[in-house]
Amino acid sequence: MKTISVYDPRGVVEAAPLATSPRVKKLAGLRLGLLDNTKWNANKLLRGVRDRLMQKHAFGAVNYYRKESFSLAAAPELIAEIAANNDVLITAIGD
Repeated sequence: MKTISVYDPRGVVEAAPLATSPRVKKLAGLRLGLLDNTKWNANKLLRGVRDRLMQKHAFGAVNYYRKESFSLAAAPELIAEIAANNDVLITAIGD
C-alpha cells in the first residue's frame, strides 16, 4: 500500500498576549493617525472614515501614513513615528 504524506498548513504561532490600550472617552483635541496599507481601496476607505469622523469631532491634528507594501509589516521607524505623533490610529484593508 502506498502512503501519502499530508502536511498541516496551520503551523504553530507563538506569541505573548498583549493588553489592549484603554478606550478613549472623547476624540476632541486628540491627534488622529490614519495608516494606509497600500491596497487598492484603503485610501478611499480611510478618507471616508476621516471625513465622517471630522464632522462630529474636532481633532487636534489628522496625520496620514502609508506602509511600503500591504504584504509587509510596517517599518519599525514608521511605527515609532505614528506612536510619537498620534493619540489614536485607524488602519484599514481596502480590498
